[in-house]
Amino acid sequence: MPKYLWQVTYTAEGAKGLLSDGGSARRDAIVAMVESVGGTVESVHFALGGHDLYVLGDVPDEIAAATLELRTIASGAARSKPIALLTPEQVDEAARRDASYRAPGS
Repeated sequence: MPKYLWQVTYTAEGAKGLLSDGGSARRDAIVAMVESVGGTVESVHFALGGHDLYVLGDVPDEIAAATLELRTIASGAARSKPIALLTPEQVDEAARRDASYRAPGS
């Protein structure tokens, strides 16, 4: 299952909801959302500076990741940036594959 790191930034409305409901309730809502598309959450961390929240987890495919992204954006409470993560073995496989490439200006 593909692993993702989500970088989340709350809007003012989302921050008000976080103040009202608390961090544990938000974590539980995130876990429920990811599980609703067949995924799992490994960790949820709130952060200072930059992004407000980081979520590490697995989802079945890119469509599931897109579903989470669209629902988050549509809520108006947060913006999310999903980052697909690769294992070292996946990078090994990518390095072994051939691709035709010409550098700019070559």
